[in-house]
Amino acid sequence: MAKGLRAAVRDGYGPDDAVQRCQRHTRENAVRCFSQPLQILRRRKLRAAQAHPAHADATRAFQRLHKQLTILTVSAANSLEEALDETLRRHRVGVVTTLGVGFKTTNLIENVMSQLERKTQRVARWRTSDQKLGWCATALLQIAPRFRRIKGCAQLPLLQSALRDKLHLATPAAA
Repeated sequence: MAKGLRAAVRDGYGPDDAVQRCQRHTRENAVRCFSQPLQILRRRKLRAAQAHPAHADATRAFQRLHKQLTILTVSAANSLEEALDETLRRHRVGVVTTLGVGFKTTNLIENVMSQLERKTQRVARWRTSDQKLGWCATALLQIAPRFRRIKGCAQLPLLQSALRDKLHLATPAAA
């Protein structure tokens, strides 16, 4: 996750425990060193492990996969191990079933950033930070009508509550 986004979450919620790593990127990083047929099999196994709603079950499934990957290739096993805690954050907080679809990848953020880049790429002179903010705000206003509702957006208050309760975080900072 970008350092700026991580810092914003930390400022709003405290520790990095509120950060969820993109499950798709974790999966792709773990399978990239395999041949194409093995990638399909490993992806399927990783998806099955990520699909467990209970944190303990998902953790056990990932640990089994980690053992298998260690035998096959250490780099894939290390990639999976490095991302394990942040990949299972929704599981730990207990919001997999309510926020499972829209919040397991970073596609939402990447989509906005790519559209923002497309709108601002031809700006040649960024003189001050106020100008940068102005251009970005204008571009966001232009692309906002094309945004669709996030799947699970009605459950966002549940996420906020779960973050406070399960991770023992303070109330988010006032905007």
